[in-house]
Amino acid sequence: MSTYDENNIFAKILRGEIPCKKVHEDEHTLAFEDIAPQAPVHTLVIPKGKYVSVDDFAARATDAEIGALIRAVGKVARLKGVADPGYRLLSNIGAEGGQVVPHLHFHILGGVKLGTMLVKV
Repeated sequence: MSTYDENNIFAKILRGEIPCKKVHEDEHTLAFEDIAPQAPVHTLVIPKGKYVSVDDFAARATDAEIGALIRAVGKVARLKGVADPGYRLLSNIGAEGGQVVPHLHFHILGGVKLGTMLVKV
């Protein structure tokens, strides 16, 4: 498991050092628009705690943090109007999974019909 980097961009957003276009915030989570959207709806949902990945989060987060993150994903999907007809929920984990920012985050992608997720290699 990677070590948490206090200077990652999401840590800076959480500390208010970098602005974001906020969609939702509660005690345990923050959701904001992606700066390089890959779909008409591309919103990130992050825990406020210092977690690198889903496995890190599952091992160390409190039940309140876990519940809040899942509830935030659902709330943001409804706020953005993609809960129905549907959306993609994506979290890249580690170098081989394509994770760029070492802070757990979920991408909510929607607003158009999305193609197949992976192309066979």
